Amino acid sequence: MAKSLYETLEINENAAADEIKKAYRKLARKYHPDVNKDPSAEEKFKEINAAYEVLSNPEKKQQYDQHGDAMFGGQNFHDFARGQGQNVDLDEILRQMFGGGGGFNRSGFNQGGFGGFGGFSEPDLDTNAQVTIPFDVAVLGGKQHINLSNDSFDVKIPEGIENGQKIRAKGKGKAYQGQKGDLILKINIASSPDYMRDGDTLSKYFDVPLKTALFGGKIEIKTIHKDITLKVPQNTKQNQKFRVKELGVLNRKAGIRGDLYLKANIVLPKIEDLDEELGKMLEAKLPEN
Repeated sequence: MAKSLYETLEINENAAADEIKKAYRKLARKYHPDVNKDPSAEEKFKEINAAYEVLSNPEKKQQYDQHGDAMFGGQNFHDFARGQGQNVDLDEILRQMFGGGGGFNRSGFNQGGFGGFGGFSEPDLDTNAQVTIPFDVAVLGGKQHINLSNDSFDVKIPEGIENGQKIRAKGKGKAYQGQKGDLILKINIASSPDYMRDGDTLSKYFDVPLKTALFGGKIEIKTIHKDITLKVPQNTKQNQKFRVKELGVLNRKAGIRGDLYLKANIVLPKIEDLDEELGKMLEAKLPEN
């Protein structure tokens, strides 16, 4: 069974999708009428574009592989195309035969293929969107479910991503001629009720009972990475900082985590909760300033 569309692109019938695309781009550059001034170049370019329109679309290609040049009345595609006349829209004829859209106009492809004089570029199939992720997902990394108007899927968030950075979701962009672009997601990070972030450094407050602040002791603290036991010295003051190494945010360039700074929040007991005698003693003995 003759299949001359493959001959138009100068490939064999078993050519893979990337081979079809490569052959198309090579020939399209050669015969593009903005580059090639031969009088026959434009008609040749139309044939190349039309052949690619069919062979790059899985459904149209399957239909053509099944019937071959019988779809052109038994003629090869070149003779069929020339037989339609110079002023006939070849793409429209193929659309009626195969269904679908796309095609060629004098200044380039109407879906963004080759554009302008001497410029060769593929259609921009990438799309852009923004998503807000929880603070802990930004710090720890993990999967985040994304809901768009026409799609829903999970994306992998790398550990330590920063606010405003972008990630790429492969194959989630626009589709054209069997190709799919990517979705470029700008990451917005939600604020945390517990943590402040400055680059790869985290900070948070932790409660210190008055007794521990005065006489020292140990306090169990839950951090974003793990639970730790912090040794608090005597005479700890309000807002006093304690540095815990490598419990901050991953620096993705350096490959190490920043530090966590814990700030003491001294919790005073209510006077009514104290023993009456102790309360009177404190009132009498505590300095005024």
